[in-house]
Amino acid sequence: MSQSCRVVVLISGNGSNLQAIIDGCDDNLKAAVVGVISNKPDAYGLIRAHQSEIDTSCVIPYANEVRSDYDARLLKSIEKYQPDLIILAGFMRILTDDFVSHFLGKMINIHPSLLPKYTGLHTHQRAIDAGDKKHGASVHFVIPELDAGPVILQAKVPIYPEDDAEALAERVHEQEHAIYPLVVKWFSLGRLAMTDGKAYLDGELIGPSGYAPD
Repeated sequence: MSQSCRVVVLISGNGSNLQAIIDGCDDNLKAAVVGVISNKPDAYGLIRAHQSEIDTSCVIPYANEVRSDYDARLLKSIEKYQPDLIILAGFMRILTDDFVSHFLGKMINIHPSLLPKYTGLHTHQRAIDAGDKKHGASVHFVIPELDAGPVILQAKVPIYPEDDAEALAERVHEQEHAIYPLVVKWFSLGRLAMTDGKAYLDGELIGPSGYAPD
């Protein structure tokens, strides 16, 4: 894309991946975070956005609000930024199929496991309980099925015998902060796309475990 890629980030909490993406965009003149949206007014990520002079919005769920109504309000809030890319960075809501379909190929997520292993929650403890030797994080395009979109890039970390879920999560977070900005850069440079449910980098099909250099 010739002009700067307009990025909107959705958050619910601390926003450490948001910070990594903001810092990455500072080094990448082809991408700019133009808006940060939270479903929680006390999310620390909103402060991170303010410190970088990025516009913020809160779309707070009403009591007993159905998901489709919430997503309609969220969609309206996102559209005012006219984004090229939507980034889920710890956004703790399951989005409706209609919402996801609206942004198909323009929305990415990071999940704390080596997908397709351990979709959903509590991934670090599940990897430890299974006796896995490796764990990690996956950046993927978002499709209606939860955590099932084509994987773009993964980062692996070792699991040590003495690890608990907290120690493992910290190790995975470090890798998340490295790979998420890289994927944003690829997208902003027009190198990354999703076609027919598959991810492509520079026109080459990305394998099921994400991009792996030769």
